[in-house]
Amino acid sequence: MKGAMPPRQFMVPGPGGPMLPPQQQFGLVETRPPLAAVLRPRFNIPGLHPSAAAAAAASGAGKIASTYDLVEPMRFLYVHVVKARDLPAVSATGAIDPFVEVKLGNFKGTTPVRAASHNPSWQQVFAFSATHLQSHLLEVALKAKDLAGDDLVGRVAFDLAEVPVRVPPDSPLAPQWYRLETKRGEKLPHGEIMLSVWLGTQADEAFPDAWHSDAHAAAGPAAVASTRAKVYFSPKLVYLRVAAIAAQDLIPHDTSRPMSACVKLQLAGQLRRTRPGAPPGTPNPIWNEEFMFVASEPFDEPLVVTVEDRVAPGRDEMLGRIFLPLAAAMPRHDHFGKPVEPRWYSLMRPSDDPDKKEVKFASKIQIRMSLDFGYHVLDESTYYSSDLQPSSKPARKPSIGMLELGVLGARNLVPMKPKDGRTTDAYCVAKYGPKWVRTRTILDTLNPQWNEQYTWEVFDPCTVITVVVFDNGQIGSKNGGGPDQRIGKVRIRLSTLETDRVYTHFYPLLVLNPSGLKKTGELHLAVRFTCTAWVNMMALYGRPLLPKMHYTQPIAVMQLDYLRHQAMQIVAARLSRAEPPLRREVVEYMLDVDSHMFSLRRSKANFHRITSLFFGFLAMLKWYDGIRSWWNSITTVLVHMLFLILICYPELILPTIFLYMFMIGLWNYRFRPRHPSHMDTKLSHAELTHPDELDEEFDTFPSSRPAEIVRMRYDRLRSIGGRVQTVVGDLATQGERAHALLSWRDPRATAIFVFLSLVVAVVLYVTPFQVLMVIGMLYLLRHPRFRSRMPSVPFNFYRRLPARSDMLL
Repeated sequence: MKGAMPPRQFMVPGPGGPMLPPQQQFGLVETRPPLAAVLRPRFNIPGLHPSAAAAAAASGAGKIASTYDLVEPMRFLYVHVVKARDLPAVSATGAIDPFVEVKLGNFKGTTPVRAASHNPSWQQVFAFSATHLQSHLLEVALKAKDLAGDDLVGRVAFDLAEVPVRVPPDSPLAPQWYRLETKRGEKLPHGEIMLSVWLGTQADEAFPDAWHSDAHAAAGPAAVASTRAKVYFSPKLVYLRVAAIAAQDLIPHDTSRPMSACVKLQLAGQLRRTRPGAPPGTPNPIWNEEFMFVASEPFDEPLVVTVEDRVAPGRDEMLGRIFLPLAAAMPRHDHFGKPVEPRWYSLMRPSDDPDKKEVKFASKIQIRMSLDFGYHVLDESTYYSSDLQPSSKPARKPSIGMLELGVLGARNLVPMKPKDGRTTDAYCVAKYGPKWVRTRTILDTLNPQWNEQYTWEVFDPCTVITVVVFDNGQIGSKNGGGPDQRIGKVRIRLSTLETDRVYTHFYPLLVLNPSGLKKTGELHLAVRFTCTAWVNMMALYGRPLLPKMHYTQPIAVMQLDYLRHQAMQIVAARLSRAEPPLRREVVEYMLDVDSHMFSLRRSKANFHRITSLFFGFLAMLKWYDGIRSWWNSITTVLVHMLFLILICYPELILPTIFLYMFMIGLWNYRFRPRHPSHMDTKLSHAELTHPDELDEEFDTFPSSRPAEIVRMRYDRLRSIGGRVQTVVGDLATQGERAHALLSWRDPRATAIFVFLSLVVAVVLYVTPFQVLMVIGMLYLLRHPRFRSRMPSVPFNFYRRLPARSDMLL
């Protein structure tokens, strides 16, 4: 091939420095972390008095709630700043712009400034990690904002040895009023602040919305908000089915030429267009075309129906328009309901006054609309989908269990911001079903520790959970907020997990880019799948994967791909408007928006997947060839005896086959997978891929490469296509030869076959079936000295049959 280069062999340095082979470097590493469900860790906080630690252990603070038994407990000092009252004036005008500064060692957090308020309210929680406690004293200072400098109004100090311990599900600690003091400890005559201070863990309900000391380097409220842990939900999506049937009394702008009317349907950013109506030139065209759109609740976007007249290539004139709210569509929850009746609607012409209620004459269009709640709107690939439920709530299956994911941490991440003088600001996003979870961002570290646990309801075991690690582009970038960069992805199929077992592994984080395969770190996860309805779960294996409407009224594959792309765009747009936003590049990478694009690497991987399926068949052929070649005389004689027994007792054939399969299953149980599945670099053909193939895979569409490279890739694709064309032609030739047996295209060959068919029919009628089977077996398994190397007569006869390959141009 032109421009070809030898493939590269990747050797990756291990954690200790030496080079490791790819399969060892890219494999799973099983761990045994001290999870709270097994161990009972003690409170060991720097600066905490031993008596307070003993009280914490006695009160059960060393335990974590049962919902947090897949993560290691992390200790935090929480400070809830509620409000203040009766603050003294600090300026000549009598005004004060107060804010609160919470300081613990070198870590400092501040509340927003409340302008001109003597009784401000903040309702903000600060969380200081126990590993970062650098002082025995917590200081809460109330200050007044001033251009010359911030003035201290008063302060409150707490000794960490006196701080109480709270463990959920205890009720939240009630905040109290504290009189402000001067630096010398003297009480102020005016001014109080309401606070609550306690020691807790990440199981505390204040944890997700708290300001964390880990995020102290984030500049600005938006950057701080992007570091918090959040839970998101995908919008509820429904397929909208619209049929443009016909129109009546259309009035063209120019009556001197025949009219070519078509209908344009638009729902938000989705646009579809019909063919010109039939018969051509009539003011009453008929289309009878049906389209499907993706609609999302609350269904506030109307369907815009426009009838246009094609006056010239690329130029259309509007004949009428109507805005149809989706409330006008008939809801369909299954295929058993009554059929949707079409309705006539009046079109509004461009010259009509929209404020005028009644129009004397209007063109009409017949539309049939329905909201099909019985489908599942696909926004992921069906091969690794996390949700298969229909949009209709009454049609959904009951829950069969619970999936729990503990995001423990990561190690050996690659620096993503070396140009900005930082390492990596990593966070995780996990998706299962409509629920998305995002961990907090750990700033400027290559070994982040999250220890956050999340739970999902499971409705089908044949689903996949996706976990991705990103670098937060809103933190520490000198060029402003950039895109969040991907670090790696992990997929876990629930059906491969044993129930009620905790899997704790380091999963390799792999990224494929134009420069090749790169390991960007390892993600530490704990996964547990708990089944609560065994009978329902086992029954699911005999039910359809998708809802019934996908089979009773199937959607074309091409249309399904288009709808999936539209659904992904809607989900990405909706989640990007949340606060903090789940950015579009994050959602698109989670949903594999570019999985349909051509990739020579993926094509090779799929081809080898197909060929690997025939390995078992080839092994059986090799075993049969060894039997008929008498390589092992004892085995061949035993096979003869077994075959004779099955011929004499044919009722034992099927029981023998299924008993053999049962024994194979029991034997393979010893070699069952002990670990969850993960990204296989060898199966993906990612290790030895040519650099040009990777560059082609990551090229834009349409291509942005120079003409010489595009020509070389086109020639390569033509070469591959030529081989595929030859294989397909050979398969077609064999099928056409079988068809030619009785088609009389070769009269002599057909006459021979017809005559032999009569002879065989007579022989089979007068000869017992067992005798024929014995003769056939002995002939096929005859000794090699009685066998010729020349092709057999039936094979020669079949090869001589005509095919239609000679009729091709």
